[in-house]
Amino acid sequence: MGLHYALKLNFVSGIEEAVPALKKITFCGFLLMMVLLIGRLIRKFIHTQIHSEGDKYNLLRINRLMTGVFLAFVTASFMFDNLYTTVVSLGLISLILGFALQAPITSFIAWLYIVFRRPYKVGHRIQINGMRGDVIEIGYLDTKMLEVSGDYVQNDRKTGRVVYFPNSLILKDQVINYSGPQIPFIWNETAIQIAYTSDLKFVEKCLLDACVNDFEKRYPKKDIKTRKRWYPEVYFRVNTFAWLEAVISYPVEPTDTTGRRTRILTGALPMLNAEPGKVQFPEGSMR
Repeated sequence: MGLHYALKLNFVSGIEEAVPALKKITFCGFLLMMVLLIGRLIRKFIHTQIHSEGDKYNLLRINRLMTGVFLAFVTASFMFDNLYTTVVSLGLISLILGFALQAPITSFIAWLYIVFRRPYKVGHRIQINGMRGDVIEIGYLDTKMLEVSGDYVQNDRKTGRVVYFPNSLILKDQVINYSGPQIPFIWNETAIQIAYTSDLKFVEKCLLDACVNDFEKRYPKKDIKTRKRWYPEVYFRVNTFAWLEAVISYPVEPTDTTGRRTRILTGALPMLNAEPGKVQFPEGSMR
């Protein structure tokens, strides 16, 4: 009988000793669930309210990072006796990691620069350190892009290769963003060789007509004739081999440079060839 009461007393006292720890674990779990819930609500808000894919991607990354930081902080706070010990411990760990991981930390700081300064976003075509491609992912430490041009293909065609480069590279090298102030267009040029005796006004008209017709077919909702900043221009220059070059400068989407050049030429050349008395081209050994 006495043994029974002793065991019962020990059992009750053991539960009483475990109550503070259980309360601590329960409160920690509650805070973790709240952090996850808030993170999910913010993620849902970003998906529904932010329409720019680049901004949406960056905000989701920030939300994921901040959620992870708060989860780690809450967990660490309950692992140690008090908040002061937690802060000191995290400070010492950060100091040690700062010396050991200088390159990744620099890339992470560069990621913050990318997010807030926005030299480029997901979907932009950029050129950096001799590499050119379409950005498909911006990580905390590196950026991934689909290469264009490169070693095997030219004329801004996609190569099928994926290029990774550390974010820290943008702090050392210049970044050329094809999505400039005239979004969604950049300016490109196409030249054809003609003789000095050609009718230059006629050549100019044929090139402009071909370019404007292609623009209107591809972008029926954009009025190029009232938007002077999008209207193409033609100029002439002397070629090295004693021919004239008729050069048309026109707006084009960065991903459509080859296609637009081809469409302009296939539209203009039949008109030019139909009037041999007005336009002469290099032939045979005179090329």
